[in-house]
Amino acid sequence: MSAACRADQRPNRPRAALYAAGAAVAALVLSACGAGGTSGGGDNSNFVPGKDGISTVAKGSRDAAPDLSGETIDGKQLDVADYKGKVVVLNVWGSWCPPCRAETPNLVKVAKDTAAQGVQFVGINTRDPSTSPAKAFEKAQGVPYPSLYDPTGKLMLRFKKGTLNPQTIPSTIIIDRDGKIAARTLQALSEDKLREMLDPVLAEK
Repeated sequence: MSAACRADQRPNRPRAALYAAGAAVAALVLSACGAGGTSGGGDNSNFVPGKDGISTVAKGSRDAAPDLSGETIDGKQLDVADYKGKVVVLNVWGSWCPPCRAETPNLVKVAKDTAAQGVQFVGINTRDPSTSPAKAFEKAQGVPYPSLYDPTGKLMLRFKKGTLNPQTIPSTIIIDRDGKIAARTLQALSEDKLREMLDPVLAEK
């Protein structure tokens, strides 16, 4: 199975809804569900891409995470900045995405295992036409953590070019205790790969 969704796996939705999303969605469609994206990376990047598909940034060279706030799929307000002091695992997903379904049990397990260690998981649900399929997905998967609802990908586009930004669906980002981006992967994660990303940041003082 591919680590990221293909364009032909996008959710079915009325053509009018697709047009209404505008240029931001067009950019997201190009950058998501494939190998690579239209933003991030480049010669001026300060991250190190690993052979395991995990890119990392040394502690003194990290960029601050952008404003990641808004309404969750449950209609509550959430601001990732409020979790400063914790390590945040940020996962971009869609209910329509097969690799997302495959990796979610691993995310759920690690979220439960590490909650007492000061780790907070947050989802960004994107490109679902409404919150209903997202809610059904989380209920079926037993997801214990909140997810921001970002149907047009606006939150994803807030990440600066050249930083560890989410370019595919799924993507996972680790934000350190200072609110800075420490690691990223653009693939569906096994439990072992997720811990490989998370453990070094969790061990930081």
